[in-house]
Amino acid sequence: MRMERDPEATGPLIRGFSGRGYRVDDRVHDGGMLLTPERAVDWVAPAVDQLTMADMAEALALTPLPEFILLGTGDTLQRPPVDLILALEALGVGMEPMDSRAAARAWGLLRAEQRWIAALLYPLN
Repeated sequence: MRMERDPEATGPLIRGFSGRGYRVDDRVHDGGMLLTPERAVDWVAPAVDQLTMADMAEALALTPLPEFILLGTGDTLQRPPVDLILALEALGVGMEPMDSRAAARAWGLLRAEQRWIAALLYPLN
């Protein structure tokens, strides 16, 4: 039996953590970050309970829309507003909230599967 390594994900990859932020490819993002299959940008995150569709406009500008958005809510899981989840579902986009470290790990696994997703990652404390 021949074993081969799984293909590496395309696009920005989280390589580790740095202070309150993330190491993506060769750059350190010192705080919050928005990821799409095409790019990673710094993101100024509102309080989780104040998160709106406008805060994720870049993720929702993807064509096609992402299957779902990973929401890394910092060091602990926090729930986003229910009306936000319902608005996303109306567009056919899911939201998966989890702590930011888990979301960062999930990003790499899901992108290696070529899943068309986005991520909003809150800073680490």
